Amino acid sequence: MPPRSPLPQRHGLDAAWVCTPERGSARPHQWPTMEAWLHDRLSEFVDVTGFLAGERFAYQSGAPVVGSDPYGPHTFVWFHRDLADEAFVPGTVHVVHQDARIVVVDKPAFLSTIPRGRHVVQSVVVRLRAELGLPELSPLHRLDRVTSGLLILATERRWRGAYQSMFQRGEVGKTYRALAPLRPDLDFPVTVRNHLATRRGQWQAEVVVDETPNAESLIELETVFRDTAVYRLTPRTGRTHQLRMHLLGLGIPIIDDPVYPVVRDVAIDDFARPLQLLASEVRFTDPLDGELRQFESVRTLPLRGEAAVDPA
Repeated sequence: MPPRSPLPQRHGLDAAWVCTPERGSARPHQWPTMEAWLHDRLSEFVDVTGFLAGERFAYQSGAPVVGSDPYGPHTFVWFHRDLADEAFVPGTVHVVHQDARIVVVDKPAFLSTIPRGRHVVQSVVVRLRAELGLPELSPLHRLDRVTSGLLILATERRWRGAYQSMFQRGEVGKTYRALAPLRPDLDFPVTVRNHLATRRGQWQAEVVVDETPNAESLIELETVFRDTAVYRLTPRTGRTHQLRMHLLGLGIPIIDDPVYPVVRDVAIDDFARPLQLLASEVRFTDPLDGELRQFESVRTLPLRGEAAVDPA
């Protein structure tokens, strides 16, 4: 693990870091200066010359890196990357609950949980670190970018272990609701069990037949409209795309799913058709004080699409 960053967060993001190799792992003449090493290490990703001129690289002491500084082994260098322009994701991140240890939010569809790939500033973590003044805020579980609803985050690093262990032990009850086609020939409730797997580079998960089930969901019919219905979903495991795959397997794929049954080419700034899947309830016994905690989403199905309008 690196030492604590000498640079403050920017846009709710920690500074990136790199470290020169340990003594003896590089030839003395390989990088005569820190500039030579930075060019070798980072020129593919950042404008090293421009960053040096702007004093955007910092040593652990906080002092700026000067290009002519002699190369030194095991030296940490910190910097903030330039961020690409991102379309503002519409919708409110509702704070359902906040105390000294956790924050429970109700997120809109299309907002990433954590900064990654093309979704950095437009993520729950980055938005709320700034809005709530909690620089160590981090999620305790995952929620897909296209899924709406409840997400629990730890306010500080020191609380993460106890709460994450609770999730890993399966001690958190979760209820989802989905809007999907109505199949009158299906008898509910239905428990779906199968083996789900994901492959690197593929959008869709797949069912692996003749393998021991690793995914289980209880599906209940809750509200019937004309040719659609709201289904109450209780996952008993937490595989990637589990609920979406299980409804698809029943012949009732979730409405406006961009991946199932076929992958749709949706523009990154197209927020018109949110996936009709809502993480609607969560309940658990707090591992630190023994209190029973229950939270409900403020959203209801059907979820409405919105146009992207940057509030700035």
